[in-house]
Amino acid sequence: MATQQSRLAARLMVAPSVILLFIWMIVPLVATVWFSFRNYNLLNPNLTGWAGFNNYYYFLTDPNFLTAIWHTLAVVVGVLIVTVVGGILLALMLDRPMWGQGIVRIMVIAPFFVMPTVSGLIWKNLLMNPVNGMFAHMAKGLGLQPYDFLNQAPLTSIIVIVAWAWLPFSTLIFLTSLQSLDGEQQEAAEMDGAGSLSRFIHLTIPHLTRAITVVILIQTIFLLSVFAEIAVTTNGGPGTASTTLTYLVYVQALLNYDVGGGTAGGMVAVILANIVAFFVMRMIGKNLDA
Repeated sequence: MATQQSRLAARLMVAPSVILLFIWMIVPLVATVWFSFRNYNLLNPNLTGWAGFNNYYYFLTDPNFLTAIWHTLAVVVGVLIVTVVGGILLALMLDRPMWGQGIVRIMVIAPFFVMPTVSGLIWKNLLMNPVNGMFAHMAKGLGLQPYDFLNQAPLTSIIVIVAWAWLPFSTLIFLTSLQSLDGEQQEAAEMDGAGSLSRFIHLTIPHLTRAITVVILIQTIFLLSVFAEIAVTTNGGPGTASTTLTYLVYVQALLNYDVGGGTAGGMVAVILANIVAFFVMRMIGKNLDA
């Protein structure tokens, strides 16, 4: 009886927070769904009324829609490749005893705490600027012509910028996993004549499987909505060369002032993101149960 009363009391105490959180989440969602089915243009306030599925039709038939989908997938896959491979290599380096190990770890982790907007501005103005950027000065010092990264390779530049910000996260996950690796297995394999590469392939990589799965799952969810880095560096250009699905929604809603079409695009983005997350979970999520 006492247990039932304590459970009831706990639920009553938690209930206000749960209700508030539910309202906080459901109200914007309902408003988004509502506006996606209505005519709502900030430049033409007289254009009102029920639009039905017209907003969805116009967004899905936008010539830039499929291009934005491919760019979004390219960013996700490109960043995952860089962060998984680079994160494993950095974790292996940081797992070895070295002088100033604590300082090196802080320096490696630091980019994760930089805001995406600030990160994009740093890369745009201090590193990739074709006139005053660090890479431009390095090219001039070598007698080469500076390369305009954001104009000539915009999507690759976005991948590099986003990967730089997410690399510390994957490094931390892999480093934590490496520190739980059984040293006796490594010693036994070494005594049996296994080389460093063989131990890495047959012992280290299998041990990191769960960590790799976690990194892919978490990063995929966040990378599908990359926006700030694009907005402050390329603005989706040149043309639509770096326009992702999230940025296309922004263009429709805030640059074209079509709130109805933009919210419809937002709903499409949410649905596609959930589909991708579902298939990612089905493909690699089984490793978490191993």
